[in-house]
Amino acid sequence: MLFFLISCVSFIFLSKSLSLKSLPSWLGDMRLFFLWFWRNLLSLLVNSLRTTKISIENSERMSLRKKLVSSTRVEHVEEEMNYEMSVLDLPELVLESILGRLSPSGLCSMAAVCSSMRDRCRSDYLWKRHMDDKWGKVIGKAAYREWQWHIASKKNYALDRSNSKSITRSLSCIWPLAWFKSKLENSNKPKSSLPADSIMSWYLSLETGNFWFPAQVYNREHGHVGFMLSCYDAELSYDSRTDTFHARYPPHGRRTIVIEEGVEWDRIRAPAIDTLPHDLHVSDCLHDLHPGDHIEIQWRRNKEFPYGWWYGIVGHLEHCDGNERHCLCHSSDTVVLEFNQYTHGSRWRQTFLSRKDHREEGNEADGFYGGIRKLYAADEISMWKRLWPTEVLE
Repeated sequence: MLFFLISCVSFIFLSKSLSLKSLPSWLGDMRLFFLWFWRNLLSLLVNSLRTTKISIENSERMSLRKKLVSSTRVEHVEEEMNYEMSVLDLPELVLESILGRLSPSGLCSMAAVCSSMRDRCRSDYLWKRHMDDKWGKVIGKAAYREWQWHIASKKNYALDRSNSKSITRSLSCIWPLAWFKSKLENSNKPKSSLPADSIMSWYLSLETGNFWFPAQVYNREHGHVGFMLSCYDAELSYDSRTDTFHARYPPHGRRTIVIEEGVEWDRIRAPAIDTLPHDLHVSDCLHDLHPGDHIEIQWRRNKEFPYGWWYGIVGHLEHCDGNERHCLCHSSDTVVLEFNQYTHGSRWRQTFLSRKDHREEGNEADGFYGGIRKLYAADEISMWKRLWPTEVLE
């Protein structure tokens, strides 16, 4: 712009000065030269300005494009950083494997994440393993029947409540409508309660001690001398604080219910056979008993008492010398049972039973002997030996 003004002023000055006075011819040529010079200079200046403007515009466009690209990359990176992979995004087999390795408390925590995880973590497939691992040795058919009865009683209670709701709807015609409407809305709200018949529900009922289940306890009442090497039916409740059980024994005659606390796991077993405490077990092993066999036999003090299972060994008859080559005790109609935890001469040391027509045998003085079961499993035999008393009983 400055060059343009200078050239204009110079041109005007020269034109005016030359018009007033005649000049030599060489000065005229110089005038034409100056005119040509300033015209070319102006053209260069204009082209330079145009080029500078275009380059500025291009640089602005490039800068804007870089900013847009960089901002897009930053947003993409931020999206990648903010995206967190969910457990539900895992493949089905991987997720199932992870849940299968969780503890019961871990499954309960995962069940609180969302509705999808709640349904997965409550499945019977996952809880069956935990049920077998912890409770398999103490839960038997009797406990399962008791649990089914417990579930049925809950369903009947829920049915009674639903019937009472129908009565309430009928009464709503009499009582203020708004009051009944609020009650019905609260009662009809959906609840994500745990199904009562699920394995998870059964496990948690056992774990919290809310469910008393039938089982059998070795050496009842803290190893009372009158119950050494015996196993009696009881109802058990788990105490998670001490990892022991409360045992509730049925009354014996005039005795009230006895409750024993602190019963440890190794003193509990599921009933070996499905026979009620007051029922006689039908023996199916009498003709298969040989001297040296390990047995359990039902015994009760009198016929008002329930049976307990007592450990013993099949012995030899009096006229047998115990030599295996000449022993014929297994072919005799009489079976000798020995209870070696008692001293020689004790009335509890030995008893005789008939192979042919054995039912319940005994009297009010020595008690009544019931059915027999032969022990084949090594772990059952070793359990009785582990409970052997430190002193011989009278």
